Amino acid sequence: MNPLTQALEASSSKLLPVLEEIYKDLHQNPELSMNEVRTAGIVSSYLEKLGFEVSSQVGITGVVGVLKNGEGPTVMLRADMDGLPVTEMTGLPYASTVRVKDDDGTEVGVAHACGHDMHTTWLLGAAQVLIENRQHWQGTVLAVFQPGEEVGRGAQCMMDDGMVERFPKPDVILGQHVMVAPAGMVGYRDGIILAAGDSIKVKLFGRGSHGSQPQTSIDPVIMAASTALRLQTIVSREIAPSDNAVLTIGSLQAGTKENIIPDDATLKLNVRTYDENVRSHILGAIKRICCAECMASNAPKEPEFTTINSYPITRNDVEATHKAAQAFKRQFGEQAYETEPFAASEDFSVFGRVWGVPYVFWFVGGTDPAVYNEAKQNNTLNHIPNNHSPKFAPVLNPTLKTGLQSMLTAASAWLCHGKS
Repeated sequence: MNPLTQALEASSSKLLPVLEEIYKDLHQNPELSMNEVRTAGIVSSYLEKLGFEVSSQVGITGVVGVLKNGEGPTVMLRADMDGLPVTEMTGLPYASTVRVKDDDGTEVGVAHACGHDMHTTWLLGAAQVLIENRQHWQGTVLAVFQPGEEVGRGAQCMMDDGMVERFPKPDVILGQHVMVAPAGMVGYRDGIILAAGDSIKVKLFGRGSHGSQPQTSIDPVIMAASTALRLQTIVSREIAPSDNAVLTIGSLQAGTKENIIPDDATLKLNVRTYDENVRSHILGAIKRICCAECMASNAPKEPEFTTINSYPITRNDVEATHKAAQAFKRQFGEQAYETEPFAASEDFSVFGRVWGVPYVFWFVGGTDPAVYNEAKQNNTLNHIPNNHSPKFAPVLNPTLKTGLQSMLTAASAWLCHGKS
């Protein structure tokens, strides 16, 4: 163990119950992206009581806490705070029952179906351990609580709000995410660890008519159906089998009644890629196919394309990842492992890209090990509720403690050099 995780071990009987209550409260009261007002208030108050220099409303609802502790490296620790428009179905006693109207005015359930409540709790706990054990480390810590990760806006909003000018430049940026893997395990990887993600809305235009007289229409439902099928050939027929990519159509909306042919139809697409050339090809192919299908249907005009969100590839710095990985191995032994890249996407890397500094992102398992091992044995791992599922719920123990340990372990690789 390093000095910070030793300090955590000594205080865990008092600290962990407090953090567990914070986690349950955050879980029960999720907020949608860029609306994390209550969560940000809890974070700001907690950091202020600890003694951090706190800046609120950074990038709308973001919070930055600064802790200076002598000469040494500056380490940024990041957590995201937003929930998802998902109706929770976990059955937990602290499950969310929150319902709000989204940006389109539609009433939706809200849940922490991606674990950002856990991420926020981890960073609050790490902040407390750091401030209570200054004798074990030197340098400056930036505790960054980011809004809007789920819409790909939060990190850029914070940077656009002057983070480069307002706060010390980090020497390294560290972040972590709870995932489906045995709780207690930590997965790291240098290079690409998360895919680029692009979400696009495509509106197809037709000509509406009565359902009994299709000859007087230009049917956008047929147009959308043909487009949806043809889009699936991009990955299967235009991308080499050695190049990983995913194209998903998550929404196809058209019409209101069975006997009315509508005027238009809307597709919402999501693309994940690990290579910029592949990414560029797929995005171009989407436009080509959508336009061609509209032309084939004699549509009155070309389709309308709107970018919903866009996430860059998360590419961990090799040297910094090696440094963090060595610390993980010393702390966790065989529980620390080299993971495969995930097709999920993050805007975490925006901080490192804009600041021009190395960053490291890793995973913390949140699944009951017995459940995971049984599913693996039965070849049913895909049946475990994953991130964004309404049934996604990390087990509290040991996930809460492991996430604290991994964050402190990684930070100590920079902050505790020469300290004991």
